[in-house]
Amino acid sequence: MITTKIKSALFFFLLFTGSLSAQGLHHFSLGKTDFLLDGKPFQIISGEMHPARIPREYWRHRIRMAKAMGCNTIAVYIFWNYHESSPGVFDFSTGNKDIATFIRLCKEEGLWVLLRPGPYVCAEWDWGGLPSYLLKIPDIKVRCRDPRYISAVTRYVTRLSREIVPLQCDHGGPILMVQVENEYGSYANDKGYLSELRSLWRRMGITVPFYTADGPTDFMLEAGNLDGCAIGLDSGGSDADFATADRHNPNVPAFSSETYPGWLTHWKEQWQHPDTAGIMKDVRYLLAHHRSFNLYVVHGGTNFGYTAGANAFTPVQFQPDVTSYDYDAPINEQGRATPKYELLRQLIASYTDHALPEPPAPIPVMEIPAFPLEPVSTIWDHLPAPKFSPQPLPMEDFDQRNGMILYRTKLIGHKSGNLTITEPHDYALVFLNGKFIDTVFRDGGNWTVKLPKTEVKDPVLEILVESMGHINFAQYLIDRKGITDRVTLNGMTLINWETFNLPLAAPPATPGHAAPATTPASTTARTATHRDKGVFFKGKFDLTTTADTYFDLSGYKKGVIWVNGHNLGRFWYVGPQQHLYCPASWLKKGTNEVIVLDLLQDQPASIKGVTTLE
Repeated sequence: MITTKIKSALFFFLLFTGSLSAQGLHHFSLGKTDFLLDGKPFQIISGEMHPARIPREYWRHRIRMAKAMGCNTIAVYIFWNYHESSPGVFDFSTGNKDIATFIRLCKEEGLWVLLRPGPYVCAEWDWGGLPSYLLKIPDIKVRCRDPRYISAVTRYVTRLSREIVPLQCDHGGPILMVQVENEYGSYANDKGYLSELRSLWRRMGITVPFYTADGPTDFMLEAGNLDGCAIGLDSGGSDADFATADRHNPNVPAFSSETYPGWLTHWKEQWQHPDTAGIMKDVRYLLAHHRSFNLYVVHGGTNFGYTAGANAFTPVQFQPDVTSYDYDAPINEQGRATPKYELLRQLIASYTDHALPEPPAPIPVMEIPAFPLEPVSTIWDHLPAPKFSPQPLPMEDFDQRNGMILYRTKLIGHKSGNLTITEPHDYALVFLNGKFIDTVFRDGGNWTVKLPKTEVKDPVLEILVESMGHINFAQYLIDRKGITDRVTLNGMTLINWETFNLPLAAPPATPGHAAPATTPASTTARTATHRDKGVFFKGKFDLTTTADTYFDLSGYKKGVIWVNGHNLGRFWYVGPQQHLYCPASWLKKGTNEVIVLDLLQDQPASIKGVTTLE
């Protein structure tokens, strides 16, 4: 009988003798209880990280950090919508979209890979990785055998396979297994859909084993696992969890596919800091029982731009995720080891006689002295040509994935009273004749505001809506953005709308005429009355050297920030996040430019660079 100590010694022998990095083919297979690498039991000790959330220049550093903590494998989510911007338009080569290079780096550093390609992944990522162009189909059904969905999935799998097939371990690469879908037993029960996905991957050249990942309950495993696939448990940390897997299928190995050292954070919450004792207990159990596991996540990274997702567990609930994906992970957002990292490293090292490599040097981080910003223009100064529709249409109908959208109509009949937006997805500002009236936030279902009386004969109603991320988990996945149904005033449906698309992937190319908070009244009522909302602020600062930093947005209220054209993500005064991460590569020696769009504030405030998230 092979003892746990001997098995662990075998794992570390394989990891640190360099056998993985040698050229050659490997065979990975599923035994009855163990994973088998070249016919020998192999314990997967994986740390998950997502290339899309990590600046490319830090990929190798983060991989080395995971290896130094004791990981022999990296689990990798691929976000479909990050790589296919519109139907058939793929990018697997630029920046941190070059997934094949990331996987090859794992091999260069002597680590294996668990590939998690979706098509749905959850991951607190915008729409769980699904492409929003599917939402342009009015009655689309996802994560099932809707032929329109399957057609799009087939296109994605076909294209992605070109990147990953050569990187399987039996082709000389590091990929050991590929996951089929993700936590499907928490969503639906179409086993035929899962089988079709697996068959598609096989036809495209995937030859390594498959696994599924579900909660450790009988109903989830019955709906979410396929015969012949290893059973991933989200999470597995006890005899009872693994007994549930064995009860479902005793002929394949089970492992903890998501062991959680941290947790996600929504806006309006406190930062999540799970008890360290819990993760230490789980990992100690897994090591002692020679169970394979994947730490979700060993390093989280950042939801740059508009990539953060959201949760909703009732029809009127909406919980958007913050920009940071620090996750209270062992390796923090900026790539530094935390006390949790050191404890896990010591624990994993205690199960082997081989020394772990030393962690790489920390990435430098710096403060930037406070510098002023000045208002330069407003959203209203950069409106595109309008599009017309009888009733409001969501963003996706205009091929817009995220950002903001403005709706405008004249009030005929009722001109004041109870205005109800059904449904605002996700945060709306209401204006009457250019005057700001109120905000409406999707969460909670309170979507009615009072419109005051006006002396204007044909009052103009405008509703500016911000998307805060498509829902990425559970049953309310069909989540279009903007106004998704109708607008009524005292029960009367308002008809004939102008729509202005504002994706704001980048700030306006030349923000600005004069400062809107200080200029004399414009000849157009529009500029004069809207100047206190949706303001672009601009500032500059000089650097003699560059390093990572966090920009402190505590002086502003709600919006997004661009640094040298890079969108760092959303900020919101409700917290908990006030500091937004900026990697050194997005800064430069000499003059740097910052643009802040604030939906609620018209007065400028200075910002500065600090060294920590909290």
